[in-house]
Amino acid sequence: MNKKTKIGLFGFGVVGQGLYNILSQTDHFNAEVLKICVKNRHKSRPLPSERFTYDFKEILDDPEINLVVEVISDAREAYHIVTHALRHGKNVVTANKKMVAQNLKELIALQEEFGVSLTYEASSCGSIPIIRTLEEYFDNEPLHSIAGIFNGSSNFILSKIYNENLPYEAALKQAQVLGFAEADPELDVSGMDALNKLCIITAHGFGLAIPPHHIFNSGINNLHALDMAYAKAKGSKIKLLAMAHKVNSEQLIALVIPVMVHPDEDLYTVENEFNAVLVDAMFAGKQLFKGKGAGGFPTGAAILSDVSANFYEYRYTYKKRNNLKHTGNRLKYNPDFDIQVYIRYPQHMNLTAFLPVKDIIETGSDHHQQYVVGKVNLRNLLEQRNTLKQEKVFMMATHTSL
Repeated sequence: MNKKTKIGLFGFGVVGQGLYNILSQTDHFNAEVLKICVKNRHKSRPLPSERFTYDFKEILDDPEINLVVEVISDAREAYHIVTHALRHGKNVVTANKKMVAQNLKELIALQEEFGVSLTYEASSCGSIPIIRTLEEYFDNEPLHSIAGIFNGSSNFILSKIYNENLPYEAALKQAQVLGFAEADPELDVSGMDALNKLCIITAHGFGLAIPPHHIFNSGINNLHALDMAYAKAKGSKIKLLAMAHKVNSEQLIALVIPVMVHPDEDLYTVENEFNAVLVDAMFAGKQLFKGKGAGGFPTGAAILSDVSANFYEYRYTYKKRNNLKHTGNRLKYNPDFDIQVYIRYPQHMNLTAFLPVKDIIETGSDHHQQYVVGKVNLRNLLEQRNTLKQEKVFMMATHTSL
């Protein structure tokens, strides 16, 4: 195959520069970055100015460029770039999980309409090739569930709190210093980052493209020393997990929530910035995939893999999604399902006035806080998520099995 991949690169931060350097120093990829689009005209850069452009159309309208690689952080701009490129017949590689998760149905339709490919392995779980694994290895095998640690920043924070007894703020600061958490860590600690990844992974694992706002997510930003003490007393670690679970042939549930993980479970030993994905398949059984999920190198490795795959004309086939459409399969996302949770909330708050808690097995109070352990309905949690956030309620599932 003599075809050469000619790349238009959007973004020249840590990941963009790393990708450029790798491609410049290796011949076997048969790929070349022709032009780089950036915003800041005045920023000092390690390449001659003629390598850069400040007009995105210079890349998107260039017939010589056959692959667009997008590594910017702004989801709205990324959407504009990616959709424009697909409509102009260019293949695209992106790492923007928020953009993909929010627009997945449209992005799939554009690929089909214009006969191009969009790959985004770097959007989900860093260096773990989970999307391609679901696409290729589990493309025909029914899955029972997918669950895991999808955010390395929050896992690093929780590891430091549990293993070194650090306060939440100190653990967060350490994650920021090491580059595992952003200056504004809200997306990581609120569970939004993991939620976007869950939406993408669920589409490939079960065939359902669920918009992020339809799925309940609760993070670790309201974690209190009382919560960690409770989990330790039960012999468990707290992990922020993303989960999609097939209840039966017609119902799938999905959520992001801190979970009490017990020592005999696979995810118990996954520490620091590592991600892990546990796939439970009908025939293959449980498979655990683990790798670094935070930092520039894991993301760069996944982007490089997509660039290489593009050379061989690889594209996602969305086989699970197509099977649902063409076989009459009745699987739907339906959050009408009860889960057992620990809820810690301020003493002044009348929790059950707006959130029914059933089958209560434990209650307690300490330091102007109280907690209850019982069952709540996922649909009720979705309806009340704004109130839960405003009142700084902390919630965690008591078991990984829903």
